Amino acid sequence: MTAPVLLWLRRDLRLRDQAALLAACAHGPVVPVYVLDDETPRHRRMGGAARWWLHHSLASLDAELREKGSRLVLRRGKCDHVLADLAQQCGAVAVHALHHFEPWWRNAERAVGQRLKLCLHHGNYLAPPGSVLTGAGTPFKIYTPFWRALSERMPPHPPHPAPERIPAPVQWPESERLEDWDLLPTKPDWASGFRSEWTPGEVGALTRLATFTNHAAQYEQRRNFPAQEGTSRLSAHLHFGEISPATVWHAAAGAGGSVGTFLGELGWRDYAQNVIVQFPDYGSRNGRPAYDALPWRHGPEAETDLQAWQQGRTGYPIVDAGMRQLWQTGWMHNRVRMIAASFLIKHLLIDWRRGEEWFWDTLVDADYAQNAVNWQWSAGTGVDSNMFVRIMAPLTQSPKFDAAEYIRQWVPELAHLPEAAIHDPPLPVRGYPRKLVDHAAARARALAAHTALKQ
Repeated sequence: MTAPVLLWLRRDLRLRDQAALLAACAHGPVVPVYVLDDETPRHRRMGGAARWWLHHSLASLDAELREKGSRLVLRRGKCDHVLADLAQQCGAVAVHALHHFEPWWRNAERAVGQRLKLCLHHGNYLAPPGSVLTGAGTPFKIYTPFWRALSERMPPHPPHPAPERIPAPVQWPESERLEDWDLLPTKPDWASGFRSEWTPGEVGALTRLATFTNHAAQYEQRRNFPAQEGTSRLSAHLHFGEISPATVWHAAAGAGGSVGTFLGELGWRDYAQNVIVQFPDYGSRNGRPAYDALPWRHGPEAETDLQAWQQGRTGYPIVDAGMRQLWQTGWMHNRVRMIAASFLIKHLLIDWRRGEEWFWDTLVDADYAQNAVNWQWSAGTGVDSNMFVRIMAPLTQSPKFDAAEYIRQWVPELAHLPEAAIHDPPLPVRGYPRKLVDHAAARARALAAHTALKQ
């Protein structure tokens, strides 16, 4: 019988439009394997919220594989060691996988390739990261020309259907039990709000996409209003590869209206990967070295302010609503993410990397490239970013984007306040804190820090 091949799964947990799966099926019996590797990423091991999602996504994928006559093999350890051992156990001659571009996954691919025949395929992005180049043949650093060049290569390929059957090996290798990985929080179970909000897995992704396409034409008009269901909420499904961007593109592109703005957001996802291909340490190093000298606040008072921000107790209702939504659901509305990030960086003058670390642990859609690019955009430190001196005013942003109902949902101690007061409540309000810092004073402090940087 033909020797089996390994299907190495990472952030590509789907059967539809899965190039590595289709290639593996064409070569013989397939052993799908997910390796929980906390050694290779080191300090970039998956955060707590993402691990919750991973547990349910793997369970969903295993169920789908079994419907196709296959199953998911789970192993824990360093990818190259685990895959080499598994290949020897089942007589596999090759490993098929999708390309990944986080620096630790590129290191892992090199290590696996030194031990086994590794066949890498594309399919997690609209175009292979690093392939969209300027006229001079160099990678883009700025989003707008990148998106213009990427658009010329669109639409992406039509998505491929899942195989009807997945050929199985004569004998399955042993698998670890998902429950033994302790991916779910128990003491305490802080993910109770996640369960009502999300359905991880490919079926959940397709359901979410179908819901979004019903109002995709109004994306531009609705996306900035946190009280509305205007965004796609596909970010975690895309991050874990439960749905391909090509599938999303082809489902949404014909919606008309302002759907082009949404397609540009898919392009931003590609842009972020393009950035980390050029700058692998973008999650920890300023894209503009001049900002290395910015005088961030440190010490006990700054740590206290950081904790208040994390807990949603800053005294700025829209910031607090966003931070509490994040803690309770593992997700935050995109407009509010920008407001909350700007507040930490400019109102509190705390290093953007502290916020990036918090999001890495608490977001179900925590993505290295997007997290780093978005935080550096907000901080003004990125290769393409908002100017540091442009400081979001939370008390203006909140009424502008009609956030009253959003605040009532996530900051219940303010729910009784009328529209005119809820964005900037008169004090005292029982159970709600005073502002950590006055907006005008915070703005002056941030501008002074920027002036000191230039000097």
